[in-house]
Amino acid sequence: SVLALNGEIRKVGEKILASNGKKADFASALQSCEEVGGTLAAPMNEEENKAIMDIVKQHNQYAYLGIRKGETSGQFKYINGKPLNYSNWHQHEPNSKGREKCVEMYTDGTWNDKKCNMYRLTICQL
Repeated sequence: SVLALNGEIRKVGEKILASNGKKADFASALQSCEEVGGTLAAPMNEEENKAIMDIVKQHNQYAYLGIRKGETSGQFKYINGKPLNYSNWHQHEPNSKGREKCVEMYTDGTWNDKKCNMYRLTICQL
């Protein structure tokens, strides 16, 4: 299978979070999640945010979230186009004034807007 999981699975509510421990740019990370029938992990509440943060901390790697800046509004949205109903931005973030269209999670669970071509930990939700 594409996602070799090595026990890296957490269940939070109805979601299953899984990481292959690999780093990839946003598009590749999203693609590897979609190949296994999921999408990039995107927290919809504090509990989900903490579960994703646990994986980020375990690998000590920042991870892309399944959140992207909308083309028209410039607002950050979930990949499926729905508006964010929860956010945990780091202080003074998002600060890119439009140049940083993706979102990464720091090891403390806070978010930062980031360019989409960096290499970040892949965490999928299934």
